Amino acid sequence: MVRKFINGFTIYHLMIITLLAALGIAVKIPLQPLIHMISGPLLMPGGALAGGLYMMFIVLAVSITGRPGAAFLCGFVQAILVMITGLGGHHGALTIFTYTMPGIIVDLMMLVSRHRGCCRACCFFGCMLANVTGTLMVSFAFFALPLVPMLLRLGSAALSGAIGGLVAWEVAKHLGKIIKIGGKSPKSAKNQE
Repeated sequence: MVRKFINGFTIYHLMIITLLAALGIAVKIPLQPLIHMISGPLLMPGGALAGGLYMMFIVLAVSITGRPGAAFLCGFVQAILVMITGLGGHHGALTIFTYTMPGIIVDLMMLVSRHRGCCRACCFFGCMLANVTGTLMVSFAFFALPLVPMLLRLGSAALSGAIGGLVAWEVAKHLGKIIKIGGKSPKSAKNQE
């Protein structure tokens, strides 16, 4: 079953997914302290606020490859990278769960909507759901927050995720002008604007 799943991706797709997963972790490391410097004095949750900017790489994996399961695979590779390197928020064995669940949710959303990161709306909602899911996973695993702080955290995650989704769409749109994205020619990706 695993082999059949992996065979649905070309070597090119797997390289893109791995690169995006690594970029997501690489962006997270310097971004977290900067966001905490801003969010700390405002008493806002830093991880939820920054999450949309590195969850966008999961959405980009779907948008660039156009393959079901790409978001899950990107999150899984991120989890493995974090467990091996200890960078980007190591949560022990729960790392697999906290990093792959956002990808699973993005893949489910794309499956239900029959989209593949092909328009602004699916990138917007995909990244928003990914960040809210990631925030929920971390909150349930490590924090016992009362209702109001939890809602504040989820609201921040939704806002950040929505912004990350819009950034992901813009990146995918511009990449579509120079490379083949999701099985479409650059011309057809450009017409999706």
